[in-house]
Amino acid sequence: MKIILLTGIFLFCINFVCAQKFENLALTPPMGWNSWNNFGCNVDEKLIRETADSIVSSGMKDAGYNYVVIDDCWHGERDANGFIQPNPQHFPSGMKALGDYIHSKGLKFGIYSDVGAKTCGGKPGSRGHEYQDAQTYANWGVDYLKYDWCNSEGLNPVGAYTTMRDALYKTGRPIVFSICEWGDNKPWEWAKPIGHLWRTTGDITDCWDCEENHGSWSSWGIMRILDKQKGLRIHAKPGHWNDPDMMEVGNGMSFSEDRAHFSLWAMLAAPLIAGNDVRKMTKETREILTNKEVIAVDQDALGIQGFPAITEDGLEVWVKPLANDEWAICFLNRSNAVKTINFDWKENFIKDDSFQKQLDARKITYKVRDLWAKKNLGTTETILKTSISPHDVVMLRLTK
Repeated sequence: MKIILLTGIFLFCINFVCAQKFENLALTPPMGWNSWNNFGCNVDEKLIRETADSIVSSGMKDAGYNYVVIDDCWHGERDANGFIQPNPQHFPSGMKALGDYIHSKGLKFGIYSDVGAKTCGGKPGSRGHEYQDAQTYANWGVDYLKYDWCNSEGLNPVGAYTTMRDALYKTGRPIVFSICEWGDNKPWEWAKPIGHLWRTTGDITDCWDCEENHGSWSSWGIMRILDKQKGLRIHAKPGHWNDPDMMEVGNGMSFSEDRAHFSLWAMLAAPLIAGNDVRKMTKETREILTNKEVIAVDQDALGIQGFPAITEDGLEVWVKPLANDEWAICFLNRSNAVKTINFDWKENFIKDDSFQKQLDARKITYKVRDLWAKKNLGTTETILKTSISPHDVVMLRLTK
């Protein structure tokens, strides 16, 4: 009976393709750009083409950013056969041509849909059209799908996201699947075999430490989202990532706040999805987004998410184990006052029980590299003495 059953499963897989997640994708946190944070529903093909051009010319592509993701409101209506069409006024050349242009720049094409019948912006969602939409996206050359949770009343999140996962897999085109369920149903507990990344919170907004109440939901500042990551790091690893939402670097915060924001997302092994207008960004914003030494912390092959090992009077010391027994250390000043640091490496033994890693400067001497100043600071034999401005960081890499 067991032989007959296994044979039946094998034949089914041959004929219908056994549904699963595309593996060997997003082995490091995805990097790219998304239209929503800065442009909302004001998207068109001119913006997307110019953005792709700017990602290349600004050095962002060389730094690792490769996904160009069109968020909500690209949609037109469905045709007589139910196939989704782009808005003809905003995307007159069609999505296949736009995807081809993005690919011609050496970049990858991302798009957005929703589990409900309507998206968050009131456009046609994928409910009841999952397989149809997935095949359409594959035909357009899509490489990344962000799948939202608006108008999801009555839906089971596991079932809804599994349905689209299966639909994507059936197309045969490897597509990174970004689950945007806002953390409402603890996706870190069930989404590993379904998606490559999952949102852990509601939407981000461009402030340091605030809540914007929209009535039935809230958007959150950088520190509020950071605090919501507590306890989630054990679920992140290559191929599936906790997603604290797209970045607000360049969207209105101070330089130090932007730098801290970017540093912390790197410490979290978070997807680095820029959300600014890259066509018009300042030199300072570009330097933050393209700091390859900080990006290397995010993209480290171990894929371990960092955590706050020490917290004291508005100052936090975040640590992240890296490959080759190296470490990233980020001193975060959450307060409104300058903080002075006198950090004796030998007196601060750090143990990561979740991943069996330990930082013991009494036994091993490390070289210390400042990733924002881009200079070497000696070794852990010397006490680290520095100061940190309010809402800023000092970010270091320790190598043997």
